[in-house]
Amino acid sequence: MLFDSTVRKELARGFGATLVVILTIVLTMFLIKTVGQAASGVVAPQDVVLLLGYVALGHPPNMLALSLFIAIVVGLGRMYRDSEMVIWFASGVSLRRFTRPVLRTCWPVLLVIGLLLLFVWPWGNRSSQELRDRYQQRSDLSRITPGVFQVSADGRRIFFVERESADGINARHVFILANQARGETVTSARAGRLETRGEDRYLVLERGQSNVVESRAGDRVQSSFESYRVLASEQAARSAQTQAPKVMRSIDLLRQPTPRNQGELTWRLGLLLGAANLLLLGIGLASTNPRRASNWNLLFALLTFIVYFNLINLSQAWVGNGRMSMGAALGGVHGTVFLLAMGLIWWREHASVMRWWKPSGASAPQSRT
Repeated sequence: MLFDSTVRKELARGFGATLVVILTIVLTMFLIKTVGQAASGVVAPQDVVLLLGYVALGHPPNMLALSLFIAIVVGLGRMYRDSEMVIWFASGVSLRRFTRPVLRTCWPVLLVIGLLLLFVWPWGNRSSQELRDRYQQRSDLSRITPGVFQVSADGRRIFFVERESADGINARHVFILANQARGETVTSARAGRLETRGEDRYLVLERGQSNVVESRAGDRVQSSFESYRVLASEQAARSAQTQAPKVMRSIDLLRQPTPRNQGELTWRLGLLLGAANLLLLGIGLASTNPRRASNWNLLFALLTFIVYFNLINLSQAWVGNGRMSMGAALGGVHGTVFLLAMGLIWWREHASVMRWWKPSGASAPQSRT
């Protein structure tokens, strides 16, 4: 049918252009954030591109939902401004009739959003977390870059190495500033290396000196050493920790129905239901006055998107804290939005024939001859 093909082409063009713009902006922001993490020593510099790929795979559901929403609001809004909607309405096409081509166009994108949320999102988070953990498990001495001051993982030591070997274990001209309970310690050595004994790793410094400044008395103690061994406060093999809900598979969240796991599952399902509800909201919010050259409907639609997705995050927190069950959160938030969307479409259809506040005794003026 001509009506369906026209609406579907309009939505497809708008969705493609909007997705490219949003994807470019979001990936640029993630790239800046990832490079900053690599500069601060949170991730390895060589893993920046890989980590950016994992992050990019986990966030497309939000971008796809927003792109669909904007494409519907902008596309149907253009049809209102160009008086195409007047022609369709005069031909007997109601606003509810637009839901069919919109759903037929967007259901593949909704399917992709569901797959990304249920499968790709936990896998990407788990892979990026493994990259960070593997890099953090390395010793502080092996993570520093020659000629750059590096803060340790616990934030209590600052390292500076002038040169290091290719294996990252031995170093030359080591400088360490440590803040301890008794005071501040400045240690310098000509060489340093790492030794592993059992599960503990030790930092061995050779031919250096140490200056200790006590914080209370202000006394200074200076000593020299040929060999100095300190515990690096890290373990070579760290025991497995409890996984965060965001890195767990969806089937594991169902098998372990703790409040935090149900909160994460509520968020994943909520994003999928939210993307579907935004399609109906976009149809109702796209209405605009063709005589008024403004984009207030688009601004109001973006505000609606922000409020709705904040409610989804709040529902996750409510379920995670045990204040609400998962079914009540999904039904309360998304059921209410669905009813509001359908009510908005109904109101748009009947706005032209509704007469509010009409005086009961009013009559048409009579002409005088």
